[in-house]
Amino acid sequence: MNRKQRRQRGMTLIEIMVVITILGLIAAAVGVSVMGQFGQAKQQRVGLDFHSLGQALQMYAMKKGKLPDTSAGLRPLVEEGVLNELPRDPWGNDYVYTLSRGVPAIVSLGADCAPGGDGDDRDLSSLDKDARGRG
Repeated sequence: MNRKQRRQRGMTLIEIMVVITILGLIAAAVGVSVMGQFGQAKQQRVGLDFHSLGQALQMYAMKKGKLPDTSAGLRPLVEEGVLNELPRDPWGNDYVYTLSRGVPAIVSLGADCAPGGDGDDRDLSSLDKDARGRG
């Protein structure tokens, strides 16, 4: 009877190690799937920023009769009170604005803040149909 009571009291060290290993594997699997969603959410936020910056540029153009030039960047949107502050991309970098032949373009250089790249480092442009559709 004494032996039976001792056995029912708790789990052995092996059983505890097995449970911890299983929990670790589950946590790793969940972490991998969440990290993929995290990167996708950042790219969707860039699309939303492109949309709101595009609307702000339209408001600026209606107010001033023209779009800001490339050298001024997006700063005139804040200076004219169209925006309270300029958004930064999800990686903490400034958006790059250019105006070429009357067509405005807004670019996020991605996580590496350098032209080119793949995955999270990939550049996203407001001129890309794919990037605009994310927002």
